[in-house]
Amino acid sequence: MEELNQLGQQAKSAAQTLALLSTSEKNNVLEQMANALIEKSHIILAANDQDLAKAQENGISEVMQDRLRLNEERVHALADGLRQVAALSDPIGEVEKMWVNEDGLRIGKQRVPLGVIGMIFESRPNVTTDAASLCFKTGNAVILRGGKEAFHSNLALVNIMQETLEKNHLPKGAIQLVHDTTRASSTAMMKLTDYLDVLIPRGGAGLIRTVKEQATVPIIETGTGNCHVYVHQDADLEMAKNIVVNAKTQRPSVCNAMETLVVHEDVLAEFLPMVEQALAFWHVELRADERALPFLKNAIPATEADWGTEFLDYILAIKTVDHLEEAILHINRYNTKHSESIITNDYMASQKFLQQIDAAVVYINASTRFTDGFVFGFGAEIGISTQKLHARGPMGLAELTSTKYIVYGEGQVRG
Repeated sequence: MEELNQLGQQAKSAAQTLALLSTSEKNNVLEQMANALIEKSHIILAANDQDLAKAQENGISEVMQDRLRLNEERVHALADGLRQVAALSDPIGEVEKMWVNEDGLRIGKQRVPLGVIGMIFESRPNVTTDAASLCFKTGNAVILRGGKEAFHSNLALVNIMQETLEKNHLPKGAIQLVHDTTRASSTAMMKLTDYLDVLIPRGGAGLIRTVKEQATVPIIETGTGNCHVYVHQDADLEMAKNIVVNAKTQRPSVCNAMETLVVHEDVLAEFLPMVEQALAFWHVELRADERALPFLKNAIPATEADWGTEFLDYILAIKTVDHLEEAILHINRYNTKHSESIITNDYMASQKFLQQIDAAVVYINASTRFTDGFVFGFGAEIGISTQKLHARGPMGLAELTSTKYIVYGEGQVRG
């Protein structure tokens, strides 16, 4: 695809320039970008209104529209994200360690940019600024391919950031947006091996699966979140109720929202009526197993498919277990290795859950909604990695770097 080849060439060239920038130069540009987003928020919001109107016309659910929606507060949050990235320590150029070998060579391991990063993501405009700022701070050029639902919003954001780059005599190729939002552009990006050093898909299960199956470019898997909260028999049930309500309803359309509530049988009778009443305000649809159904007034039977579904909606599956080990087995079978939580006052149970659950983030007595680069102090995140190689969990600056060995000699030759 001609557009992608052109973007790739420009990104490759820009990456060479970015790698030479000082930390202060990068931070100054990020601060200017943040100011520009605020100054031109009317342009961003007008573009977002176009996207929202199209979404409503196409019958996209209100929950999914919330992923897309921007307002003054959210634009300020985008700008704050850029400023927070500017305030973070720059990993580029760091020498993690240095040692002298038997030949008298001084050997060091230094952090360097990855080069050119590709992003394929769905309808969340905040990903555009998060990815751009993190890549820029780490000296990486980025090619962004967002979903068609957010095209006008993404274009406005990228145009504003590119204007700031040009004012600072930096190449626009540092931050670019793919204008073709057809499936063909996604497929082409997956095979853009001449230009992309890594591809990061961020979205639903279908997108992640397609990229894993078709990409020839190295990928970092992110996204899908079939997250659980397990209420142990020794849980503080009032605390558990509050956590469950937050994990399910605070923003159900995101990957760290809870999709399945796992409950120990000893607390079914007391806890389920509590949580059903609390969730009623949000009109959450409950899908419960046979043992949980008798304790709920307005639930329907859960199916096998419900245990493995990322609903991204006001829908909650409820699973009953007899003991901690069964809870761990169920969660490890159906989860997507994202975020899992146990609510308990039993220290030994919490530690067993912590050690045996296979996920990027494991919580004790807290909502899964905290899995977020901004919350973790990374300024922003380019995604939440659910794989185990290179990076896992919220990906900040360090995860967008590689390393190279630097070696100082004094004329040594190998005998």
